[in-house]
Amino acid sequence: MERIDYQELIQTILSQHSRNDLDTETEVQLLFDTEREHYHVIHLGWDEQKRVYGCVIHVDIKDGKFWIQRDRTEAGIANELVAAGVPKEDIVLAFKSPYVRQFTEFAVG
Repeated sequence: MERIDYQELIQTILSQHSRNDLDTETEVQLLFDTEREHYHVIHLGWDEQKRVYGCVIHVDIKDGKFWIQRDRTEAGIANELVAAGVPKEDIVLAFKSPYVRQFTEFAVG
């Protein structure tokens, strides 16, 4: 069985999230550092007089695993990765404490 290209997969998934943004007053930026394997979706702009800036999704690839640092999506990036064929043992919910990770279906580290 051929291994999934994790860099290509995460770029595809995050690109789809940037297209699904319905808020036209803010900009969505995709930040892909393929050399160091860091991937972000950032929202920025203005909502009337209020500044909008925040990281919506942050995923790193470390030691052949997806480390989900931040996930502000409804579906969940981990679920999307599993649906794309990534084994759960290759996904770390890094936004959860190391102690809590042992109680999830995913990798601890």
